[in-house]
Amino acid sequence: MSCLILVVDDDPVQRRLLETLVRRFGYMVETVETGEAALARLEPSSSPSIDLVILDLVMPDVDGMTVLERMRDRGWQVPTIVQTANGSIETVITAMRAGAVDFVVKPAGAERLQVSIKNALRAGALEDEVRRMNRQAAGTLLFKDLASSSDDMERVVRLGERAAKSTIPVLLEGESGVGKEVIARAIQGASDRRGRPFVTVNCGALPENLVESILFGHEKGAFTGANEKHIGKFAEAHGGTLFLDEIGELPLDLQVKLLRALQQGEIDPVGARRSIKVDIRLISATNQNLIELVKRGRFREDLYYRLNVFPISVPPLRGRRDDIPDLARRFAARFGAEEGKRIRGFSSEAMALLKSYDWPGNVRQLENAVFRAVVLADGDELTISEFPQIAAHVEGFDLRIPAVSAVLSQPKPDREIVRVEVRDPNVLSLLNENGDIRRLDQLEAETIRFALAHYRGQMSAVARKLGIGRSTLYRKMKEYGFHVAEAESAGSEDDAAA
Repeated sequence: MSCLILVVDDDPVQRRLLETLVRRFGYMVETVETGEAALARLEPSSSPSIDLVILDLVMPDVDGMTVLERMRDRGWQVPTIVQTANGSIETVITAMRAGAVDFVVKPAGAERLQVSIKNALRAGALEDEVRRMNRQAAGTLLFKDLASSSDDMERVVRLGERAAKSTIPVLLEGESGVGKEVIARAIQGASDRRGRPFVTVNCGALPENLVESILFGHEKGAFTGANEKHIGKFAEAHGGTLFLDEIGELPLDLQVKLLRALQQGEIDPVGARRSIKVDIRLISATNQNLIELVKRGRFREDLYYRLNVFPISVPPLRGRRDDIPDLARRFAARFGAEEGKRIRGFSSEAMALLKSYDWPGNVRQLENAVFRAVVLADGDELTISEFPQIAAHVEGFDLRIPAVSAVLSQPKPDREIVRVEVRDPNVLSLLNENGDIRRLDQLEAETIRFALAHYRGQMSAVARKLGIGRSTLYRKMKEYGFHVAEAESAGSEDDAAA
């Protein structure tokens, strides 16, 4: 799903111009003509949420500066680009202090506006990721922090919000890497246990001889090597949430003790003389079919029904491809900051590749793929060259094309042939950043821009080679926001030099 941009301007001509430009850049756009209407649209309850605001500073009644101040007072963290007619330093500084991330001077050039939007979305994605990580660490993660726009995930969110209102046991089902732990954290963050301990236990990674001690704790001297008291995961989660991941891997003898702990609300530490009361909210998760394990005798039926009170099935990433762009942008913003690289975003071909791949490892695999791409990147945009392992599995994206490849090693049985993609900068991209076919006016604008650069602003040559009249060329340049005077000047200088 493309980013949604809100244009706020009381001038209908300027509003239509911005709307046209934003759509040509490949984003969705909404327009309002007053500050009050903008504030109403930015309400958290409004759907779909706004990713970026382009805000005029001078408007009647509620002006742009007032909108910025109210957004700041209400804690609305939406990146905002302000428009100003005079571009004075004082105005810009005041707007930045009020919360704006960038500014453009009216009338905004197409290229300047596009760069500003990309930078603002990059900064917004990074801020969102930092806030999400901080809330996750504090145990206050909310469902609105999850990057999702698919119908299947909306169903998961609705069920999670209902489960958060009670202490009902929740069973999260889904493939490995779909984000079950994140959903469990969001359930806690939306409940009255937010901010309290969230303890995670991977049941598949517990040593068999220490499972009971790790879960329920032990007393000093309870067994060989028990040199000090250990309270166990259940006691650690007292007052908060215990998340048992891969619950199907729990040994049968421990399943009995787990069932008793859930039914009685108390645990028996190894070597202890008395039981200990615990108050926990249990959320369990599995990537297996538990009912099949029950039939095969590998999972207790009574425990299954105790856990499977409120099941939530989390769809795989290939079943919610619209979530891929938002997730990828968040990961790129985070890893770019961690690696000290200024990554503005993805090329249209790269995003189309990510949306076409099936992602057997789901969100975790996507996260790792973007991390690797950021490390490999030489420029400020991630292209398909940074995803060679993914491209090799998607038809139409193979980087090893003989016509455009260079063999860097001789073909020997014990040596690998390394191929490097040669990207032609003159190739016109037919896909936008979301993998959809670009509009004809976008392709026409890019063709004219290339022709102007190729013929160095010689308007007669540009018009002749494009097969249109000069008057048509001038009209289209004006329509697409190109600077006619600069192009003519460059062309005149070239003619004089010739």
